[in-house]
Amino acid sequence: MPTSSDRYPQAWIVVAAYKEAAVIADVVRSARSRFENVVVVDDGSPDDTAYLAQQAGAHVLRHPINRGQGAALQTGITWALQQGAAFVITFDGDGQHDPDDAVKVLAPVLEGRAAAVFGDRLSEHADSVPPGRRILLRAAVVFSRLMSGVRLHDAHNGLRAFNADLASRLNITLDGMAHASEIADQVHRSGLTYTEVPVRIAYTEHSRRKGQSWNAAFGIAFDYLLGRLLR
Repeated sequence: MPTSSDRYPQAWIVVAAYKEAAVIADVVRSARSRFENVVVVDDGSPDDTAYLAQQAGAHVLRHPINRGQGAALQTGITWALQQGAAFVITFDGDGQHDPDDAVKVLAPVLEGRAAAVFGDRLSEHADSVPPGRRILLRAAVVFSRLMSGVRLHDAHNGLRAFNADLASRLNITLDGMAHASEIADQVHRSGLTYTEVPVRIAYTEHSRRKGQSWNAAFGIAFDYLLGRLLR
């Protein structure tokens, strides 16, 4: 069993990033304090996101145009598996996630107790979530349960861990933010074991500016439903 000083060489952190030059270096350094392997997928950023991520020690892949977070995650997951990753962790690029929480999310997968683990900010740490955002997230949970039967408390948390078997089964076709529901749906339909681990989210001024509105949420729901119809 790895000790607290290990940096989990078999695990790869996958970060999707778009216009994150203000924070990406700190995100990468933070992630690399606990994990040896970090890949940042720069999703067509017009700023220095890619350069700063590389300078901070990340492997960097680039999309020539902005395709969306779902597409960036699929690119990163596929590449990490090609490098021999035994475990894959998705990690937001805006500074919301704590690498210690990433270790907690990885633990049940590392120990073979689950094939996938989702971070859950609502069961134990809901008071740290802004009220408007909390209502939106709870609505997303109800929507996911109605549409696909996924039993999660936090269906749209970007902090997740997968073993290589489950990660290789993911086929993220929804390029935008609806990918979160698609991932949960595919994990549920895989028949493999999944669970949740309580985590905290840091709602900084930067991350709040990039947060989802109700209008965006309706767009995400539409994209998800359209994607299901086209499968």
